Amino acid sequence: MKKVLLVCLAAVAAALVAAGSAASNPDWAGQCGIASQQTVWAEYGWPSLLPVLARPGTLLAITNNPGTPDYLAEARARGAATYSFDLKLRNKVGTPNAPADPSTLEAAAESEYQHAVAHTGNCATPLIVENELFGVNTVTPWSPATAQYRADVLSFLQDLAGLGAHPVILVSRPPFTGTSDAIAWWLDVAKVATVVREDYVPATEVWRLGAVLGNRLLREDYRQAVADFTSIGIPASRLGLMISVLSGKGGGGRNGLQPASAWYQVVKWYALSARQVARELGLGSVFSWGWQQWNPAEADPTKPDAACVWLWARSQSLCNAPRMLGRGFDTSLSAGQIVLPRGAVCRTPGFGSLWASEVARLTTLTGDRNAALSALFERLVESQHEAVTQKQVLAAERVVVNESFNGNAAAYRAALTEAHASVALARAALADELRHAALEQRFPVHAPTAGEVAAFYNSYPQLSVRSVSVKPKAPWLDNRNRGFALAGAAPAQLFSVASGRTTRISTLLGTYTVKPSGPSIPLGALSLSDARRAIVAALEGFERAQALQKWTISLQRGALGSAICRGDDLPQPSEVDLTQYLPFLQLQ
Repeated sequence: MKKVLLVCLAAVAAALVAAGSAASNPDWAGQCGIASQQTVWAEYGWPSLLPVLARPGTLLAITNNPGTPDYLAEARARGAATYSFDLKLRNKVGTPNAPADPSTLEAAAESEYQHAVAHTGNCATPLIVENELFGVNTVTPWSPATAQYRADVLSFLQDLAGLGAHPVILVSRPPFTGTSDAIAWWLDVAKVATVVREDYVPATEVWRLGAVLGNRLLREDYRQAVADFTSIGIPASRLGLMISVLSGKGGGGRNGLQPASAWYQVVKWYALSARQVARELGLGSVFSWGWQQWNPAEADPTKPDAACVWLWARSQSLCNAPRMLGRGFDTSLSAGQIVLPRGAVCRTPGFGSLWASEVARLTTLTGDRNAALSALFERLVESQHEAVTQKQVLAAERVVVNESFNGNAAAYRAALTEAHASVALARAALADELRHAALEQRFPVHAPTAGEVAAFYNSYPQLSVRSVSVKPKAPWLDNRNRGFALAGAAPAQLFSVASGRTTRISTLLGTYTVKPSGPSIPLGALSLSDARRAIVAALEGFERAQALQKWTISLQRGALGSAICRGDDLPQPSEVDLTQYLPFLQLQ
């Protein structure tokens, strides 16, 4: 038997290496009545639920308890396949504190295998789920007892695989994978068994968040549950999820959620979210646990209806939940799900969509997809609050060409090409600048105190100021026609105009006619009284900029509450200034 075992293990290991991270069917699909498919769905059912759960295309558990032949026969007679569920793995391998005698493992595996064969229609390659690994997150180095327990578990799984079974090991917590020894153990397990992560999210928490955020929570939770294993090299086809539909309070599943209609919606979301993640990652299996009614807390009369919803949500041919539950049942299979227009990476109701092509083009400029995604999302939500016309954008572009390229449009376009930007991308960035400038003016600001003005005056005595007259009134002159303009707050062009000369300067807030009445001088050369209005204008400008940043981030966070993004890869709310990549576009 040991020689056969070694041959089988070598073959499995070779297949595991060949599979790599590519999606493929689990190695037990297509056997023992289980349909050949990338993701196999299996349920831990209950006799009273056979009319709902047992049908062609379903896979139901049997346990190692005696007295269940009628249940098994009826399940298969209704068209379901069956698999073995070992509730008492500890009776074979012990616990981390009291590991089993290694000499008993081969006989225990033989007994478990024969039981599974007998209860799966005499199939020689039965699926056997082992419940469950203890001490999942125990760090290494392991104690002698724990090391023996882990060796026993691995040996037991290897023996089952060597006999022809397909073992599954349930894992209830995030695994410890922080050392090479721990990783090696998990990889050895994955060579002979499927690793299924139990991930039980309470329905009360999901329902409270609603369709979008609730489903997003589930998907992110499910992805992370298996990422602990894929990150160390275990192929997704040898991984699965176990979802709880238990009714009692204090755990995953219904957790006492009322009314029943809310529970049915969350069951639907469990199934849809698991299906989405399984498709994304190519998971080998999704199991459900909790249909059993073996105590008063689980004697839930809603279970037949919930079971139908569970089947219907993943495949409408398995059960007719709308007919079973009636007109009050919300039949939407898209609410909260990742359903996007073709080519879109995100969709936000009320704002619109972000397109993959847009993100790709902007990423060539930023060199960072996340920055590009955030910039585009910021633009998407802010555009609903401030419109920028094509006329304004083209006027700003002419200012850039004239001031930064001496009116040479060809040089401007060459600079864009060198920066991996197009004219259209640059115009969009200019529109962002114009929008921000207009939005800033909406925010009320407090009048700076005398102390704040004095602190600024004493901190920046070398800043340049210049006495100017201007039409119309300008915010950088504290909304007056005459005064001292402060560098950093007033347009930079103003400081290069010859004294006494009248000229027009274009800014993000419009065009002004200015006439400097003298040269630039240091701020400290003015008295505090003379400098006060210039400092007030600067401080108010800084405050408006901060108010805009706070407002836009809050706005974006609110919009993310309804956003649907591919892979739940959401933009990070932020204020992205694209002129940091194209500095020659920067206007004041």
